[in-house]
Amino acid sequence: MYQTLLVPVDGSENARHALAIACKLAIQDRARVHILHIPETLSHDTRLIWGAGSVLMDAPQDEVERAGKKIAEGARQEATEHGVTDVDVSIQQGDPARVILEQANLLGVDAVVMGSRGLSDIAGLVVGSVSHKVSHAADCEVITVHRP
Repeated sequence: MYQTLLVPVDGSENARHALAIACKLAIQDRARVHILHIPETLSHDTRLIWGAGSVLMDAPQDEVERAGKKIAEGARQEATEHGVTDVDVSIQQGDPARVILEQANLLGVDAVVMGSRGLSDIAGLVVGSVSHKVSHAADCEVITVHRP
């Protein structure tokens, strides 16, 4: 059913859960998994799953890039551990919803698999979550994973 899946990751537990679901789908359908990370600077410290702390707003750009690479590579390693053999990683800059939609179109993915909430929960409540924006504007299927 799926040939290509896009999985945006931000290092949160919800993103990790979405990646696990995407890996199950990929293995079942022998699909390619595109992992996408869009580094965000946050005004608060957040603990991330793949071995890095969040990058605060005043952090130097090289620190942002290092943390982004660590998150993306951690997700790649986890996908491989789940048994996915066709996986690639991309790190992009910009507004997360816009970048996810652009990458989904550019890569021609069948579905975007993403967490319902990521690191920017508070901002999401005020201006609308990234997953909400993507699910309403995507030209492909969007699978939003909620972790209770």
